[in-house]
Amino acid sequence: MYQSSLLAPTMRDVPSDAEAASHRLMLRAGFVRPLASGIYNYLPLGWRVLRKISAVVREELDRAGAQEMLMPVLQPAELWRATGRYDVYGPELVRFKDRHDRDFVLGPTHEEVITALIADEVRSYRQLPKTLYQIQTKVRDERRPRFGLLRSREFMMMDAYSFDADDEGLDRTYRAIYGAYEQIFARCGLDVLAVEADAGAIGGEGDSHEFMAPADIGEDTIAWCASCGYAANLEKAEIGMRESGAGGERADAARVPAELVHTPGARTVEQLSAALGVRTDDILKTLVMIADGEAVAIVIRGDHEANEIKIRQALHAKTLEMADAGTVAAVASAPVGFIGPIGLDIPIYVDRAAAEMASGVAGANAADRHLRGVVPGRDFALSRVADLRNAAEGDPCPRCADGKLGIRRGIEIGHVFKLGTKYSLPLNAAFADANGAMASIVMGCYGIGVSRMLSAIAEQHYDERGLRWPAEVAPFRVHIVPVSWKDAAQMALAEEIYRTLTAEGIETLLDDREERLGVKLKDADLFGIPHRIVVGKRAAEGVVEYAERSWPQPEEIAVGEAASRCRGIAGR
Repeated sequence: MYQSSLLAPTMRDVPSDAEAASHRLMLRAGFVRPLASGIYNYLPLGWRVLRKISAVVREELDRAGAQEMLMPVLQPAELWRATGRYDVYGPELVRFKDRHDRDFVLGPTHEEVITALIADEVRSYRQLPKTLYQIQTKVRDERRPRFGLLRSREFMMMDAYSFDADDEGLDRTYRAIYGAYEQIFARCGLDVLAVEADAGAIGGEGDSHEFMAPADIGEDTIAWCASCGYAANLEKAEIGMRESGAGGERADAARVPAELVHTPGARTVEQLSAALGVRTDDILKTLVMIADGEAVAIVIRGDHEANEIKIRQALHAKTLEMADAGTVAAVASAPVGFIGPIGLDIPIYVDRAAAEMASGVAGANAADRHLRGVVPGRDFALSRVADLRNAAEGDPCPRCADGKLGIRRGIEIGHVFKLGTKYSLPLNAAFADANGAMASIVMGCYGIGVSRMLSAIAEQHYDERGLRWPAEVAPFRVHIVPVSWKDAAQMALAEEIYRTLTAEGIETLLDDREERLGVKLKDADLFGIPHRIVVGKRAAEGVVEYAERSWPQPEEIAVGEAASRCRGIAGR
């Protein structure tokens, strides 16, 4: 392509509202332009990269035995009501009525649609297994779109769904798609971690893994062990058992009764720590939550954060939320910030780390009062102890004896999980087995954020000058830059190289614009095309400057050698 024909409006200044490097650079390089908050136009360069990513996804999924199809964005609300998700999915689900007053949604995902289709079309075990996928626009009304394409309201996603006769079949399909994901991300130049994860709003049974691209800007937190390779999303991360050294200290503390202390205004852990001169890990923090409509107390250490997913699972609760101030006052006769476990007439669940404390400071269930020297097990029962908190840096690994957990940020770009019969049961997706008995189809679900991958790759491949696309997904493989558009010899050689490479199927961009060399090179750096040939004053001798974007130290070589390098790097 000739660059004079390309719509690629570059920007010299960094947009003030762009927080992520990928967002800044793709705006500056003319890959995307915003239409509204969280909604983007993909300009030709950005769309070319998306097409390359999509092609890799298709090739690997097809190789794994999946079949591509396409489903509607518009979905009847009754399908979502049948699975119970219409009312519980949350405000991200875009709901509306058509002109006939029928309820519809804009699809954030397609479990209901695909399951209804299979329920109508599959009747026998002979028609199983099946794995179907699509690459399509999704819509979610994000409360706070941010970081460009990393969290947007309209985005491209690959979503796949597998249908098997039994759990063993699902295991085989799960492993096949998991392996396809590994190939997809490797080909696209992404460094990823496969981490154990919660299935989230889509739900499911059994295995669930997220594929995370480590990046400082990532909104997800990963707990991982360098010793054994264990990795999990913070929502799911388990914490290994450590030997408690509190036995002797607890025996000593048990001889002294808890002491009531005056703590005016000390509502937070930090305020209480400052007021009493104690460390935050010497504080017992009590939270009142509503689980399936009933109040419960959760006790964790002051320096730890409660994990709502773990708490919900420990309580076998369908719904969980923090109690409001009125409920807290009714339960404990004290304002928020002064609640403690002693004397509460509601179920008390204690995190393991809090249960292991020798003693600590806890709320006294009275305004501006706390108790110092509270001993777990003596002053309040330890009949309900579980892992109820987020993992923290340095926690023991749950998989190996000596490992310690580290904490890092990541971008979720893919998810694979087993659905079991969560959708096939309510939507009557059943089949007749070899004996003629009816059974529910066993399902799996698999997603890749295709447009999010565009940003994730950019986050891992850039420098101070611009983007540095891996060859597999770069918008072009070769960028030819003549020094002077006025020099006939330079333009003739540039055209010759362009025609030769293009004829061989190597995607090439020729900068034929009437611009200064400095402008051309700055734009070339922003674009991040892997291989650059600069045609300059030695064009008449057949000598050019060749450089790779990942190692941009140019060298003067014969034009034939430059073309050969482009062929080799382009995989030819």
